[in-house]
Amino acid sequence: MQAYMKTSIHRTGPRCFASFPASSLGLTQNLQSPHIQQQRSFLGVVNAVDKRAYRLAKSVMPPISKTEQIALGCGTIGFDREIFEGSPSLKNLVDTYNPKLSKEEQDFLDNQVSTLCTLLNDHDVSIKKDFTKEAWDYMRDERFFGMKIPKEWGGLGFSTHAVSGVLAKLALHCVDANATVAVPNSLGPGELLVRYGTPDQKEYFLPRLADGTLIPCFGLTGPHSGSDATSLIGSDCIVEERNGELGVVANFKKRYITLAPVAGVVGLGLNLSDPNNLLKGKGEEGFTVALLERNHPGLKMGPRHKPLHAAFMNGTVEGEDVWIPMNAILGGQEKCGFGWHMFVECLAEGRGVSLPAGSIGAARGVASAVGAYARVRKQFKVPIAEFGGIQEAMALAGSDGLITIAGGDLMNAIVDNHEAPMVISSVMKQNTTERGRRIIERGMDIAAGSAICMGDNNYIGNAYLNFPISITVEGANIMTRSFQVIGQGLTRCHPHMLELIQSLQMPKSEEKEAVAIFNRQVYKVVGHGMTNMVNSITRGVGSTVSTAFRSKKAYRNGDKMLEYHEKQLLRLAANFAVTADLCFTLGGKLKFEELLMGRLADALGAIFLGYATLHHYSRRRGVEGLEAITEHAMLRLEKEAQDALKSASDNFPGPLGSVASAVMKVACFPLGSFSRSYLEPHDSLTKEVSKLLTTPSGVRDMFAENVYMAPEGQRHQVSDLIRALPLCIEADKISAKLRKEKRDPTSEESEVLSRANAIRDVLIQVDVFEHLTTEEAQPGYVRPALLGTEERFAAMTKSLDHEVA
Repeated sequence: MQAYMKTSIHRTGPRCFASFPASSLGLTQNLQSPHIQQQRSFLGVVNAVDKRAYRLAKSVMPPISKTEQIALGCGTIGFDREIFEGSPSLKNLVDTYNPKLSKEEQDFLDNQVSTLCTLLNDHDVSIKKDFTKEAWDYMRDERFFGMKIPKEWGGLGFSTHAVSGVLAKLALHCVDANATVAVPNSLGPGELLVRYGTPDQKEYFLPRLADGTLIPCFGLTGPHSGSDATSLIGSDCIVEERNGELGVVANFKKRYITLAPVAGVVGLGLNLSDPNNLLKGKGEEGFTVALLERNHPGLKMGPRHKPLHAAFMNGTVEGEDVWIPMNAILGGQEKCGFGWHMFVECLAEGRGVSLPAGSIGAARGVASAVGAYARVRKQFKVPIAEFGGIQEAMALAGSDGLITIAGGDLMNAIVDNHEAPMVISSVMKQNTTERGRRIIERGMDIAAGSAICMGDNNYIGNAYLNFPISITVEGANIMTRSFQVIGQGLTRCHPHMLELIQSLQMPKSEEKEAVAIFNRQVYKVVGHGMTNMVNSITRGVGSTVSTAFRSKKAYRNGDKMLEYHEKQLLRLAANFAVTADLCFTLGGKLKFEELLMGRLADALGAIFLGYATLHHYSRRRGVEGLEAITEHAMLRLEKEAQDALKSASDNFPGPLGSVASAVMKVACFPLGSFSRSYLEPHDSLTKEVSKLLTTPSGVRDMFAENVYMAPEGQRHQVSDLIRALPLCIEADKISAKLRKEKRDPTSEESEVLSRANAIRDVLIQVDVFEHLTTEEAQPGYVRPALLGTEERFAAMTKSLDHEVA
């Protein structure tokens, strides 16, 4: 309090004296002049006004639940706050975060992960809906389920960046393997045990989880608590004492639980209540996590869901009147009620790393395999890579892929820096899975018929069919975008808002202190808004001018490209920060304005991923063609942010919506439509990016990093496409030369052309099956339609015979 009073004296001058009795300031009765009395009266009026403003704000601010209060205190803030402040630093980002693999991690990717890929046939897995025992045993033996468990407990102790790399490589080869390996390395509950388990729990579970003896799963979602994970409706437990032992009696119904059908242990999210006060202050009521092995009395695991076309294990976890002793509570009795802290802080890895890794795999696969296919496949005697529609789809997939890879690299480095950024992880989950879906869709459009016929030759169909699962799990994207990102961001990442909100939740007995905190934070919010208003206008004018006079080829100078785009992101960050401040005019009703929050989430996502893309460029400079694809990505991200802010300004809600809209337009677009200067990439750039991805180049090699390549001679469509590209390019050059010179090929040229035509013929083939079902395979089986045809011919013949007779 003393520190606050000093601040008040410094910032508000004489007004603060009203807070002290005269004697404490060394004043005598003689100093009580009319002037002083008048001043005291004035300050009394000001204080009364402050109190009324506080009470008015308190009346419109809905009370924050205990769960929401816990959530506001969980996780960490970092670069996300810089965006909300309006002046992020690319230099700090580059200096602080450097994603890298150790030699041991790289060797694991090159060897163990590649070996696992040889054991997995994606088409067979999708048909049989399971892996072979050999594949399961290999994953166990090589510690695939214990990559994040420290070496002291038998795990691999890998970095987040390494885990992301493993998941991305598996995602391209077999999407079900990606999902299977992801869960134990995020919300396993191995991560929870490492952080919060008791010594006995760690000693028992961690070695068994590390070597795969126990496959883990985490049971959170119930029938009435999908994206609203904290509700835990229907998952209750009550503290009881049985035979002198303290524990809980639980009833629960969980669904959508990945690995539940094969899991040996489940981390179970329960809503704990203690009506008889048996905890006696050791632990609390609320979200609690229990650890139950598969054979626990009353626990029912085994039935499977069938998520779309996926084969990974997913099912239910149920129990009725299940007795759970206190030593089965994760962290012991003192961690009762602590589950939300555990869940939120570990969720950053699942949402921000594991799910984006699937999109990274899609990005690498489409760029490397579909990019090659566009050269291998010919229509009208021309590689389809030369068609404008293909070039557009290829470039869009490529720049979305770069954005996704860049975001993943940065997020991995942030987590490896011992941070748990809840807002950034939500941005990553929603934004990269949506981009991943678009990447796969464009790859499907380019590969066309070869992508829709399932079989060993189809390397993209299963990913396409199953990508909606990534969009849905761990918080559906619709909810994440329209509620969570900005709902958490404004309270958690705004530099002054959390204390202001907390002051409005203080009890009436602490009103005097609450009013002081409220006033101080209001002044800071106003100052923050004015600073960003000025920055927004000045940066907006500057960026409008620089964009208008910028050459379309300016990106070829890497330094100038970096400088230009950083300035645009600074402008957009200031625009976003002003808009975030204007959201407070909505008060507690903001949480119901999901259309506005969705648009702001789009802007925030584009800004963060823009910085991630520049961070990636700063680390990978020197790669041939990286300037062009980075330019393509940045132009699109800036346009996305601009459009989102424009849409928000056109539709700002609330009683003061028209005022907020006008202020926002002045701040974000000070020169009107001239300030909305960001445009989609020019066609010439689109063609250049497409060419980089469909011909040998440094950028293409960068995308092909960490893509599984089967051994030479082993049939594998992705590997064969990548290896065939140089030969097909050479053959196309020879054909062009022969047409130009109007001559026949030499023997050497004929040999190249012949080999290219032969490999092209192989690579464009699709799978054909004698039968698709076990019923069709039965001897004497006739398809119903053919049986009907035979019957009709027989009836026709009989009718003709009758007429003749």
